[in-house]
Amino acid sequence: MPMDCTYRLRIPHQAGYLAQVAQRISELDGLIGDVHTITIARLEAIREITVELRDREHADQLAVALGELPGVRVVWYHDRAFIAHVGGKVEMRPCRVVTSNQEVRDVYTPGVARVASAIHEYPQLAARFTMIGRSVAICTNGTRVLGLGDIGPVAAMPVMEGKAMFYAQLVDITAVPILVDTTDVDEFVETVVRIAPGFGGIHLEDISTPSCFEIERRLIEALPQPVMHDDVHGTAVVTLAALIAACRQAGIRLDEAVVGQIGLGAAGFGIATLIHDAGVRRVLASDPSPAAQQHATGRGIEISDLQTLMRECDVVVATSGRPGLITPAMVRPGQVIFALTNPAPEIEPEAALAAGAAFAADGTSVNNVLGYPGIFKGALQAGASEINLEMKRAAAWALAGLTVSSELIPEVLDRRVHEAVAGAVRQAAIDSGVADLERLGAEP
Repeated sequence: MPMDCTYRLRIPHQAGYLAQVAQRISELDGLIGDVHTITIARLEAIREITVELRDREHADQLAVALGELPGVRVVWYHDRAFIAHVGGKVEMRPCRVVTSNQEVRDVYTPGVARVASAIHEYPQLAARFTMIGRSVAICTNGTRVLGLGDIGPVAAMPVMEGKAMFYAQLVDITAVPILVDTTDVDEFVETVVRIAPGFGGIHLEDISTPSCFEIERRLIEALPQPVMHDDVHGTAVVTLAALIAACRQAGIRLDEAVVGQIGLGAAGFGIATLIHDAGVRRVLASDPSPAAQQHATGRGIEISDLQTLMRECDVVVATSGRPGLITPAMVRPGQVIFALTNPAPEIEPEAALAAGAAFAADGTSVNNVLGYPGIFKGALQAGASEINLEMKRAAAWALAGLTVSSELIPEVLDRRVHEAVAGAVRQAAIDSGVADLERLGAEP
């Protein structure tokens, strides 16, 4: 699978040697990223060069090739992902520092007993006087992780930690990965229900279909706090926002367009239903699974074969997991095409544009990190009991409104973007009647 590898090189500090290194990387089809100078001496420079490569074998080949250059020595080379994961990516830390005996009395005994008693008498106070009001549980069984499939909950932990990192960095929410070691729907639901009182929201992640739909439905019915399967709804929100921006650039009215969804897995189903529920006049879908077809039909989606879908739709979204599924001959001039399967899309954007598409993008352009942090923060700020259609639509339009004319989505790491999404979601929760602001501001 694709990887970013950093090479630490000793290079003669003379004209032309760095150019030779860059040339050799290019000859082996590497794509240079960061170049960091460690030291420069009179005769030698030490530099770290990051290169995007196909896989580990490709990285080893490049190391050998660089070492063959006259005067160049490869000190070491490492997969950057493993460097970034040493020791894990998240940890629990207190948000207050205790520096005196009085503060011990305030945060622990005897003061804590008064707060605990107040919460016992008025449970709604927990949202204000504990971390529950700003916390989310990220629950997975690891049965559908990225493009890796069923790798189990422990192997899914790096993904869950990544989600937790973005919650903390972008919206100041404490997110805790919860690994649920079962593929049984009843056991999964029971486990999450039992741990749910300690969290303000339940974020479901990387659970295979069709179990994910049943798990989400049952948890929504059972729990008083918001529950959302990110692969279904977070991805759908960001995709809808990107489609609004793409159609704006292509001169297409999305609400009047015919939209096609290829693939009805968790993401595909979420995209198709959100687009339909958001007011698009006609949504077609193609998927070989009879169960997926029946599920979509029940939500007002028309089932179609691939050829008909490509012929009739103004906008096409593909999440099939099948690279190369869409051929250039299938592209209708003027279409907007999102081929979102990673790492290899159903059709390369360049090929779709060459075939006449008005706009084309792949999965690198649609990042669901733009969705779930702000959605959950807005829901928590409103004291919402659920994350409903109005809140998801508000998030999508907020993102689309922040997108500059030449881009599909706004800057992922801009905290102002996530605060804007949170604000829109909070207001939508209030307007749609699922908020409970009195609970958030309650006094003992």
